[in-house]
Amino acid sequence: MNLQSFDNQPGLFDQQAAVNLQSHSEPEMDSHPEPSPWCSEIILSGRAEHCLHLLAPMLKLLSEQQEERWLALVSPPEPLTMQWLRNAGLNPQRTLILHPKGLQSSQELACQVLELGCSHTGVTWLSPLPLAARQRLSRAAESGGAQSINISQQFGGA
Repeated sequence: MNLQSFDNQPGLFDQQAAVNLQSHSEPEMDSHPEPSPWCSEIILSGRAEHCLHLLAPMLKLLSEQQEERWLALVSPPEPLTMQWLRNAGLNPQRTLILHPKGLQSSQELACQVLELGCSHTGVTWLSPLPLAARQRLSRAAESGGAQSINISQQFGGA
């Protein structure tokens, strides 16, 4: 009878774990760049009123920042009016709602607002947000010492 010793061989589970570790240890060619400390994105889907209800506490906190700069909302969706902001408890004396004029795009306006540095945070509603747009917003926010937050909306229903 020929008995083989399997003491030095890894078990099936150990072999699979080793394969997984090897595949994760190799550098990946990822198309996603490093996240920017100046630009964040929130993706919401669902009914418009539910999404706005989720945004209200965040926007309220941002409007109450203890600095002399503004919270700038660039091209917000129609339901997000100054009256809605007041009802949600935002500080109207520290919140601006801005819309582009003429041929200016929302992204161009947001970059201009961020670069000026008069706002601590610029919130945009650009959906989708391509990589080039994200990089441009990030550079503008860094230049103005601000934070850029993009809300990607996938509203369904009324």
